Amino acid sequence: MSKLFAPLALGPIEIANRVAVSPMCQYSAQDGSATDWHVQHLMQLALSRAGLVVVEATAVERIGRITHGCLGLYSDANEAALAGVLEKARRVAAPGTRFAIQLAHAGRKASCRPPWEGGSPLGRGEDPWPVVAPSSIPFTDGGPAPEALDVAGLERIIAAFRAAAVRAVRLGFDAVELHAAHGYLLHEFLSPLTNHRRDAFGGPQAARMAFPLAIARAVRSVLPERVALGARITGSDWAEGGLNGDDAVAFANALKELGVHYVCVSGGGAVPNLTIPVSPGYQVAFAAKVRAESGILTRAVGMILDAAQAEAIIAAGAADLVALARALLDDPRWVWHAAERCGATIAYPAQYARIQARAWPGAALLRPNPEQIANRAKST
Repeated sequence: MSKLFAPLALGPIEIANRVAVSPMCQYSAQDGSATDWHVQHLMQLALSRAGLVVVEATAVERIGRITHGCLGLYSDANEAALAGVLEKARRVAAPGTRFAIQLAHAGRKASCRPPWEGGSPLGRGEDPWPVVAPSSIPFTDGGPAPEALDVAGLERIIAAFRAAAVRAVRLGFDAVELHAAHGYLLHEFLSPLTNHRRDAFGGPQAARMAFPLAIARAVRSVLPERVALGARITGSDWAEGGLNGDDAVAFANALKELGVHYVCVSGGGAVPNLTIPVSPGYQVAFAAKVRAESGILTRAVGMILDAAQAEAIIAAGAADLVALARALLDDPRWVWHAAERCGATIAYPAQYARIQARAWPGAALLRPNPEQIANRAKST
């Protein structure tokens, strides 16, 4: 029996399989509000048959956006727009599909152009906004120096996360995920590379964790028991003097004590110009360490490409579920094909049931199983 397609209790919710859609920024919102692009994007992902669909990093305040196009949940207009998108996505999703939202603040990586325009800081004529961080250290040489957050700023951001979580509950999300990775604000507090404070929120590891844990505590306080709480954390900064696996375990343990149900273990992003040895499954070992040493439910992410690889990760106990991003953009039917290869049964939409391998001989040509691939290789 496939481990990848076994159900999983994720805190108070159950997901039908161990595949999650990783949150993927689309840079296509208008002042934080979802647009028609988000309708097609989330409807497509809702059709994927992944057990958990996580909406992209969503800013909790306007200055917490990476770009002008980032999704937000800081206004009534944001909430109303996302409600319309979710309503449509839920109509096409398989029964039991769970939806989560990742709440985020970009910190010193805010006020930038979208990636396809280079991702550099906004210029004077591009309506930039002031950026904030734990310490006044620019992300790039020559980039804007962020304002080091004072106590009032910290309290404002805690309140913004809490308010966004309340909106997420009203929208009916099954889970809320905190973004504490990829060099954004919560990660900036955690990493000694970006946090040079000398107050109660900087210095030793426990102090650097204090603000992210305050965020987690505030969000947990407004979530009903039926809503799961997760966090994306950092397995490695991939830089000397930065966070490592032991730091990830310590943070995961602290989150678990606060009632966080799962973590997704990613890496990098704290500082620019890194050389990261990217290869299939290159971050899975981080997830395996956190899972083994903290006992919290763990999601692996990073170049998880095919069904056999994903199945092996779950079967080996390296993670409880896997997250896919680019693989699902490349092949929105990845989960359908993986189910066929793993011998699992999933609920195809009735309108598309004719593409199942048992109903369409062409499936064997487009989606050969490993034995067929091996036979082809022998015949050439």
